[in-house]
This record gives sequence, C-alpha cells and structure tokens, in this order.
Amino acid sequence: MTHKVLLLLGTKKGAFILESNQQRNSWELRGPFCDAWPINHVIADPKTQTIYAGGGNEWFGPAVWRSEDLGQTWTHSSEGLGYAESDDAIKAVWSLALKANNLYAGVEPAGLFRSLDRGQSFAHIEALRNHPSKEHWQPGGGGLILHSIVLHPEDDKKLWIAISAAGVFYSEDGGQNWSPRNQGTRADFLPEGQNYPEFGQCVHNLVMAPENPDLLYQQNHCGMYRSEDGGQNWISIEEGLPSSFGFPAAVHPTEPAVLYLIPLNGDIAGRYMPDGKAAVWKTMDYGKNWKAYRAGLPQENVFFGVLRQAMATDQLDPAGVYFGSSSGCLYGSVDEGEEWQQLAEHLPPIYSVETLCVES
Repeated sequence: MTHKVLLLLGTKKGAFILESNQQRNSWELRGPFCDAWPINHVIADPKTQTIYAGGGNEWFGPAVWRSEDLGQTWTHSSEGLGYAESDDAIKAVWSLALKANNLYAGVEPAGLFRSLDRGQSFAHIEALRNHPSKEHWQPGGGGLILHSIVLHPEDDKKLWIAISAAGVFYSEDGGQNWSPRNQGTRADFLPEGQNYPEFGQCVHNLVMAPENPDLLYQQNHCGMYRSEDGGQNWISIEEGLPSSFGFPAAVHPTEPAVLYLIPLNGDIAGRYMPDGKAAVWKTMDYGKNWKAYRAGLPQENVFFGVLRQAMATDQLDPAGVYFGSSSGCLYGSVDEGEEWQQLAEHLPPIYSVETLCVES
C-alpha cells in the first residue's frame, strides 16, 4: 500500500497544505485557505480525511473551518462559540482535538467547547469555567488560552486540557467535573514559597505517549516534565537540555520513550534558538538523556522561535518529524530527526503543524 503525506499548517494568514509521496522527497505547497484568516490549529480525521481548522481574532471572531476534499473547498461555522456572560467575548479558537463523534475546540479566553455534528455547531462545556480555580487564572504571554486537548484513546469520557496560565486539568466524566493535575510542576514566577501550587502553572504544551494513556509529557514555562500516572504526579526531565524554556513537544508515533523538543533560550532572553543555532533535541529513554540533532538546520544567526503547536510527527516508518518557525520556514526530517531539510520558506508565521497520511 502506498501513501501520500499531507502537512497541515496553521499560520497568521490562513491554512496551508504541503503534499508529498511516501518517500517524502519533494513537496507541493497549496494555500492559503480559510480566506487568509489567522489559523491557530489544523487537524484531520484519518478515517474520513476531513480537515478542520480553528482560528479567528478579535476582528473576525472565532470559527472552525472544514474541508471534506483535502483542502479544495472549505466551509466554516461559529455557531455556539460564545459564553453566556456578555462581557467575555471569545477572541479565537486555539486548539482542536477529535475522537469518534466528538470534536473539541479550546478557545481564548480559556474555555472548552464540543461539537457532535462535525463542526457545524458547538456547545460550551461549562463545568471547566465553573471550576473554583477560575477566578485565579491569569493570561500568559499569548493570552489566557486553552491550547492543549488530550483525549484518552479508549475511554471517550476521559480527557486532559492545559491552559496558560492555569495548569493541567483532567476529567473522567466527559467534562462534567474537573481536577487540577499539576503536582510537581514549578511556577517560578510566583513569590518564593509558592512555586508548586495546586494550579496556576504556565503550561506550554501537553502530549500523550502512544499505547500508554498514563504516560504524559509537558513542556512548561518552567521546565520539562513526564508523568507516568495520567498527570497526578510530574517528574522533571529537563536535565541535559540547554534551557528549561520552550514551547512544542512531539512524541514518536509508536515509541513511547521517544520525544522531540525545541528548547529556546529563555522567557526574557529573546525566545529564540540557544546560541543562535537551530537544533531539535531528542530523548530515547523517557527524558533521562537528551541529544541535539542539527544536520541540515541553520547554524548561524538563527533568531526565530517555534510555537507550541508547531511540531509534529507522521505515522510512516521511519517516522517523519516536522516543525515550523515564527519566521515562516518549515523544516522536516524523514529519518526520525537524524537529518533535516527546509521544505518551505517565506510563509506567514507558522502557528501549528499536523500530519495526515492517506492512501494514494
């Protein structure tokens, strides 16, 4: 069976799609789509090959776009994407996640919505914003956003979300009740003695390892962490990295011990590649040891950043790894990070990267 690979990009000026064959040796770029709206996240349903794109801003408002023909045509809807409280207008959709008939959307200001009709309409999961911690949530540098939605692979009622800056929360009943899951993660920006609160951490990215829903990884404003019990406890795995600060994290599609990170030089030092040299860091043992991979990446005057959803892996063997930069360049590796090449340049700032493999 042969496949073609699609890279789904969310950018400041619309969604883009790059397409290649199974060898991934040349790429065709299409776009921009979604009327060049700001698009924060693009995902796809591998079963139906439907593509969903979430975005918007204070001018356009929030919306989820949908394409059922791999990007040839698009429709969009904002139905239901609103809060009852009139003074808290939703600015944009920031993240999407899909399982079975449930399409979830995380928004700014932070909240969670669900669609049961493939994105035509949404309903607010009110219990999250009714959590007692809500009055203490604070916006991170990018705003008060719900940016990570992690769904249990087998139990449709179990899910994790992450908010900057409020922390990780977990529900085991489809969103009717929520509990913080931040034990062991720091909040260095709080006063001394309050650095390990129950909630209030600035999570940057939350991902689940394949074949093990209890194994989670998170890139935090204050470190890199692993949990082996579904987020109830977190262990620091930042030793060996050049920085405790970064945004994206991507797991290997079949190996739970393998994780990719792109550390940046710090929260107040410019938020670019350490020493101005691009590198992707990889662990093969759950974060106990790290190695930098640089072959094919620029090694001089590299001052771009990589945002929280702008790195992904594909499902092929060997796995492909991809990331997009704030300067509009897209890089890819078809050998699990050993060597890299530039796949596209001069795009708008890239907000997200996801992959879709389809039969050709």
